[in-house]
Amino acid sequence: MLLLQFSTSHYCRKARLALGYKKIPYQVENLTPGLHILKLKPLTGLTTVPVLLPQKAGEPQAIADSTHIFSYLETYQKDPPLMLPNSPQQTQAWLLEDWLDESIGTATRFVYYHFRAGEGKSINPSFSSQLVINVVRRQYGITPATVQLASDRLKTAMDVLSSWQKQPYLVGDRLSVADLTAAALLSPLALIPHYRQTYPWLFERIVKIHEICGEKLPPGLNE
Repeated sequence: MLLLQFSTSHYCRKARLALGYKKIPYQVENLTPGLHILKLKPLTGLTTVPVLLPQKAGEPQAIADSTHIFSYLETYQKDPPLMLPNSPQQTQAWLLEDWLDESIGTATRFVYYHFRAGEGKSINPSFSSQLVINVVRRQYGITPATVQLASDRLKTAMDVLSSWQKQPYLVGDRLSVADLTAAALLSPLALIPHYRQTYPWLFERIVKIHEICGEKLPPGLNE
């Protein structure tokens, strides 16, 4: 299998966690933002990563979107399962996954890039790094006002996910799509001191899930 990705994308990290959890061998191809459209559009009709290429006879040519990749991997290889045997619990896990995907992953992006352009500029002050950061900020409309809204969303997310302080899984009694999604989409916050200091339990869970999935720890947790 081949995963088409941006190396720094937390949505691509989500797909890698699922592949690692399933212990499915795969390779990655890191695409160049902007030029990636030339490769992805003919494959999926879309312009977003991740995209998984099964590269196997009888399988789809390409699967776009991390949620669809989750569902595909479950049909491709059942064990270990990402889906919970209890139907109401699996519904809850999918609801968390969707909320994290559509709201909290975006909020993380806003807060992270705002930080990297300000307090966190010293992490990589190079011209090329700051150019990319400023392009992303313009592309997504990242301003002090939108960052404040994103920060409020993240505060709500920490309340919703606080069960991780007392139990190893967000839903049920084993790892699910909810855990992998939260671990991936909140991982960029590891570089921001406020979140590391205020929510240490979050990063303990992120580290543990990366270890289970055999995935390299995100920046800020790999010291």
